[in-house]
Amino acid sequence: QVQLVESGGGLVQPGGSLRLSCAASGFTLDDYTIGWFRQAPGKEREGVSCVSHRYGFTYYADSVKGRFTISRDNAKNTVYLQTNSLKPEDTGVYYCAAGYKVSLGSSSRFYAPNYDYWGQGTQVTVSS
Repeated sequence: QVQLVESGGGLVQPGGSLRLSCAASGFTLDDYTIGWFRQAPGKEREGVSCVSHRYGFTYYADSVKGRFTISRDNAKNTVYLQTNSLKPEDTGVYYCAAGYKVSLGSSSRFYAPNYDYWGQGTQVTVSS
């Protein structure tokens, strides 16, 4: 059974950090592009970061570039999203997703329908 499970969310003050985890089961994570998306209340889901299959190329939304880092541990079949210098506007539910054939062009790498499997999400709240 294919499953993605996110963890690591929570409440953090502005400027703080969290490390989100996405653990995969039922398939080999390295065969897929893995993306992190987030959705704030009343807003559309947006792509945050992704890491490509095989070569592990990484991509980031402009809003998080320099603050977030995506990484993959193939031995643990897990992808991480290290989030630093968090801002209130980073608040939302963070989802990881796996896509088997995701085009990594700028207009498609964060196109949600390209991703085949989704986790249930983990809440990140940045507030003082």
